[in-house]
Amino acid sequence: MSIHERIESWVRESPVVLFMKGTRRAPRCGFSATVVNVLDDYLEDYVTIDVLEDPEVREGVKAYSSWPTIPQLYVRGEFIGGADIVRELDEGGELEKILGVSRKPAPDPDVRLTDAARAALLRFHEGERRPVVRLEITPSYEYGMDFDRATGRDVVKDFGDVTLVLDRASAARAEGIVVDFVEGPDGGGFKIDNPNEPPKVKQIDARTLARMLQSGELERLYDVRTEEERAIANIEGSIFLDEEAGKELEALPKSTPIAFYCHTGRRSQQAAQHFLRQGFTRVYNVAGGIEGWSRDVDPSVPRY
Repeated sequence: MSIHERIESWVRESPVVLFMKGTRRAPRCGFSATVVNVLDDYLEDYVTIDVLEDPEVREGVKAYSSWPTIPQLYVRGEFIGGADIVRELDEGGELEKILGVSRKPAPDPDVRLTDAARAALLRFHEGERRPVVRLEITPSYEYGMDFDRATGRDVVKDFGDVTLVLDRASAARAEGIVVDFVEGPDGGGFKIDNPNEPPKVKQIDARTLARMLQSGELERLYDVRTEEERAIANIEGSIFLDEEAGKELEALPKSTPIAFYCHTGRRSQQAAQHFLRQGFTRVYNVAGGIEGWSRDVDPSVPRY
């Protein structure tokens, strides 16, 4: 099947198809995130195609639509446009007609702002009026907080001396969220506890890795370096992530605790993120890699 035929089948078989960078849960560019935020206001379910997973699809969809950029939205087989067009259609009320569904009612999440968080916001606020704080939650559950003003489309939560505002997409991800302010040895900072947040790659150092291996808390440790690097040094008990090991890994239960390491932690982070996207929920990256292991755990392992 040609790439044209593959794309044709996708856009014809599903009512709404979004070609994007990343996934609905984890967009990998701001423009893709924008379209996801808009569509989530209308639809519970739609198909997304991650063009970063297949360069042929990435270039093929541009030729198919004669449109040079990603994301691209199709509705019932018709090309609608990219991020700017989707946003304009949404703001003008036309997208509702195109999708054939009404916008969902504005969410009203249960949000808690602790006394410590409110006190900190009042302390940081420099204006005379009571502070209005915007809380943003991206599709990948990254957080932003800043002083702002409310718009007509915002969800507003009134805490008496502080007003919290969220755009509709953020509000839909905020049910049960707790915003706190905690003091630490290096100063204070806001801490956000969100029960809706999906699993993320957890960073562990070499000492923590050693403890997890000894206790049996970690079931698989994968080496994502080259064969040449592994011949120089490796962590005892680790598995070289070649094609065969990759197939074995993919067949494991998605709750299996797995960790990845490389020389310093960068390549292993990419591998960890890949398997997180495949549905694994207990995924660790060894920050500092085998270099940290040689330095902090086992000096007999050669450094290079």
